Amino acid sequence: VGMTCPWAHRTLVVRALKGLEAAISVSVVITSVETGGWVFETPELGCQTLAQLYQVAQPGYQGRCTVPVLWDKQTQTIVNNESAEIIVLLNAQLNEFARHPDLDLYPEALREEIDGWNEQIYHAVNNGVYRCGFAQTQVAYDRAVGELFDTLDRIDAALATRDYLCAAEITLADVRLFTTLFRFDIAYYGLFKCNRRRIQDYPNLGRYLRQIYRLPGIA
Repeated sequence: VGMTCPWAHRTLVVRALKGLEAAISVSVVITSVETGGWVFETPELGCQTLAQLYQVAQPGYQGRCTVPVLWDKQTQTIVNNESAEIIVLLNAQLNEFARHPDLDLYPEALREEIDGWNEQIYHAVNNGVYRCGFAQTQVAYDRAVGELFDTLDRIDAALATRDYLCAAEITLADVRLFTTLFRFDIAYYGLFKCNRRRIQDYPNLGRYLRQIYRLPGIA
């Protein structure tokens, strides 16, 4: 994982909520201007960079080397490098190793609602902050910032009558939203020009963010 990456942060949150720390170790990478990519704080398998680790998994690999990476130490290969898929896997496929196997962050009865929120949140919020920050035209920026804050307004309204997006308990939809909200006021608000409102200015989103932060293992 890269600690600055909200996509990698999702996997750390689910790992903590499920109590998988003893089963899944964490290796941290940091960005390097010199290499133009991710570099290990402590070398892994003789690799100094994430790109080298990808080569271990697939010699000759020419694609992007992204985090998070779920790595199988026994087969020495990448299991998955898509955060949305990794958190589903961590939620359900490793319960024999989890301290909280009964916690289901993606219950079948709520999957349609969770998926609906995920679709909105990914486009308008998770990716939306980057569409604002890297917009090449005023039209593109106006569209992105409008969608971002329209969606945040809808989420804030929904949270007026519930603790979490889909239920009385946290789900994967909340995890995916949390890691963007966590960075919003300190990074996206100023650096990415998402500056109509801060999360702390909303009546419900600020409370919601603090509530998730206080869950065991999250801070």
